[in-house]
Amino acid sequence: MSLFRSVPLGSRPSHAGALRPEASSSKERLKKLRRRTGYSFTNCKKALETCGGDLAQAEAWLHNQAQKEGWSKATKLQGRKTKEGLIGLLREGNSAVMVEVNCETDFVSRNLKFQQLVQQVALGTLSYCQNLKQQLSTYSKGFLETAELSQLRVGPNREDSLKDQLTLFIGKLGENLILKRAAWVTVPKGYYIGSYVHGAVHSPSLGHLMLGKYGALVICQAPEEKANLEDLGRRLGQHVVGMAPLSVGSMEDEPSGEEETKMLAQPYLLDPSITLGQYVKPQGVSVVDFLRFECGEDLVVAKAE
Repeated sequence: MSLFRSVPLGSRPSHAGALRPEASSSKERLKKLRRRTGYSFTNCKKALETCGGDLAQAEAWLHNQAQKEGWSKATKLQGRKTKEGLIGLLREGNSAVMVEVNCETDFVSRNLKFQQLVQQVALGTLSYCQNLKQQLSTYSKGFLETAELSQLRVGPNREDSLKDQLTLFIGKLGENLILKRAAWVTVPKGYYIGSYVHGAVHSPSLGHLMLGKYGALVICQAPEEKANLEDLGRRLGQHVVGMAPLSVGSMEDEPSGEEETKMLAQPYLLDPSITLGQYVKPQGVSVVDFLRFECGEDLVVAKAE
């Protein structure tokens, strides 16, 4: 026996919500706006109502409201200490960038939204670096501090500055956030950039961005193509993070024990019975420079060192 009773067509109850095309269309617009912006259904619904159902206007309205809220929160939170955060490291082709973005708590640094901000800073720095269009005979590196970083343009059409993005994320996360610094390196053929991030976090949604509390870029001269450069570059970066050298030094430097600050004369982190120079020499590469970031470090002290 069938569980479904046949009902004459004319006597079936009407389901207005399922049949009215305008209601269905409105629901689709709401879902689309939610997917595009990431804001709550309540806010998206309010935006569509305010803008008469126009999707583009509703998106712009949401952006402006979030921007206002972000600026308001940024003003209130200004001056609060930001010792936590993340180092972000991104490599593409013959360029690599390393950035630091700070927040108030480690809890927020683990938030995907905060990590997305770090990604935007890294992508903005990479774009800046690649647009310099330098004719390189040797490697090139540069640094950007808070004021310069804030002016970089980001987004698909480069319509927003990083400062605008920062205020949006302050509004979303409710903590004081700082675009602290960025560094970039570009190398010609015959060079290689080694990289390492301590405690690296890889998020499927963040592509090749590596995140952690410490990061290093190591610039090597490698006249020949070598199969092990990736692993060698990671080990050199690991040494820089762990041993915190202040300069590269030379292969002729005499080691001076645990207090040694010249990279090549330091005991090799993974085998203290030899120096880093002794480890590197048979590899057929030359270490020429490095960069090291430690999240939350005092930049005045770091520069003085």
